Amino acid sequence: MGPIDAFWHFCNFLAPACIVAALTTAACRLLWRRELAGRRWRELLQPTLLVAVLAQLAGLVVWGRDGRIATYALLVLAVALALWWRAFGPARREG
Repeated sequence: MGPIDAFWHFCNFLAPACIVAALTTAACRLLWRRELAGRRWRELLQPTLLVAVLAQLAGLVVWGRDGRIATYALLVLAVALALWWRAFGPARREG
């Protein structure tokens, strides 16, 4: 595998985490417009994206390969928990 192939392989590995984090954050901002009026989009996206990438890496380490359904389930749960924590949970008072 050459460097260009390795770059695209890495991008494709991170794509599900980035897409799920961005779409979930956008949907959260849209559905709870009034409650999240004082929160910036980036403020919600950054921790959600970090947790999403960590979930992808954890799935790769635990199961030894990418693309397992269990990894995607972990990704969805991690993103939902991180977004709730930042938007509505105890971390809301910090920011």
